[in-house]
Amino acid sequence: MSRRRISGDEAAAIAVQRLSVLTRLSAEAVRAGRDDRARRYVSIALRICGKTRTRMPEDFRYCKGCMIPLMPGITSRTRLSGGKVACTCLRCGRVRRMPYVKERRS
Repeated sequence: MSRRRISGDEAAAIAVQRLSVLTRLSAEAVRAGRDDRARRYVSIALRICGKTRTRMPEDFRYCKGCMIPLMPGITSRTRLSGGKVACTCLRCGRVRRMPYVKERRS
């Protein structure tokens, strides 16, 4: 018997489900102090993203240096300066800068 091929849309749907589970597990592992497990979950999630050509969830942030989820107050420090959000990893010290637009009153 030949194996049934999965379409790209079905693979993407399965990937999104697995990514949501892995991101939740990695956040729980960080809270429990299991950084090694959290890194492993993030690396598995990144492999799934690469294989299925899907993106990581928008609300999930991780350090690209040490692959640990960035959680403000636990694994990261967040500062606002000069129109940018600077998020510093407390494990490896890598800084992630993202632009932001201040709210303007009309």
